Amino acid sequence: MRLITWNCQGAFRKKANVILLEQPDILVIPECEHPDKISFDTTTIKPNNILWFGDNKHKGLGIFSFNNYKLKLLDQHNADIKIISPISVTGGQLDFTLFAIWANNRNDPDGQYVEQIWKAIKHYDQLLSSGPTILTGDFNSNKIWDRPKRIGNHSAVVDKLTEKNIHSVYHKYQKQEQGKESHPTFYLQRKKEKPYHIDYCFASEDLYNKVESFEIGSYENWITHSDHTPLIISFNI
Repeated sequence: MRLITWNCQGAFRKKANVILLEQPDILVIPECEHPDKISFDTTTIKPNNILWFGDNKHKGLGIFSFNNYKLKLLDQHNADIKIISPISVTGGQLDFTLFAIWANNRNDPDGQYVEQIWKAIKHYDQLLSSGPTILTGDFNSNKIWDRPKRIGNHSAVVDKLTEKNIHSVYHKYQKQEQGKESHPTFYLQRKKEKPYHIDYCFASEDLYNKVESFEIGSYENWITHSDHTPLIISFNI
């Protein structure tokens, strides 16, 4: 299974063909416009399923499945935690729960970004412990921005997931330390001199052990399309 997450910085209808060249089975696209605005041309594979979440039709969270994979939003979904959507993924060798993430809730006084993920971890505690699980997308967070007295900062999220044997694939696979990443996923104002690592894929131990490859797209290949670069993970499932 080939899983890709990429914050497309809007206008996905103009960029879909570019990311589809990477042949995803599951595609998670933060800042994706509503599917009504997207058309897939005759030269590209069409998705089996499309799920979309958001309050603004120009920028939400899109999830697409291809080949034999199918998506279904789980009944446990809490729409007040934005935007973090628990999805059942079936059709491959191993069914799993996908938490598609664009951590972005500007109206929450408790915290707009990583605090949403903290709330999701608490709310979906039982679901996170019930089988193979992946959390992926734009977390809008990094350890460098931790506020020590803030409940639910980046480090707290990582620690809580670690307690459940759910690990950042990049950090474990590349032997990287949180907050000291060698490979950016975001370039502020699309400037190479302003790099940050804010996009992630976390996988439960049973899925991490099936990782075959992990790649972060390069600045040179992706900066003309977005201020983010994609995470591309292949699993042997």
